[in-house]
Amino acid sequence: MRESPVIADRVKDLIAQQLMIDRSLVVESARLFEDLDLDSLDSVELIMAMEEEFNCGVPDGEIAHIKTVEDVIQVVLTRLAPSDSAA
Repeated sequence: MRESPVIADRVKDLIAQQLMIDRSLVVESARLFEDLDLDSLDSVELIMAMEEEFNCGVPDGEIAHIKTVEDVIQVVLTRLAPSDSAA
């Protein structure tokens, strides 16, 4: 999937805001729980904020696979991608 710098920046900004951390810490390779100190309540709030910000739902089955900032970006990009994209 193509990377969208605008979406990636919006995701990173939202993560920094939700976790009340410096934006410079939110890099693609950052692990949410280990590096950014996300806890279970934070994870629920982050998913809810992402769904609201990007007006898309994240299926429960995908949530368990989200481990890094890059994973969050990819989930958002996947959810925003047109479902009828036949190439």
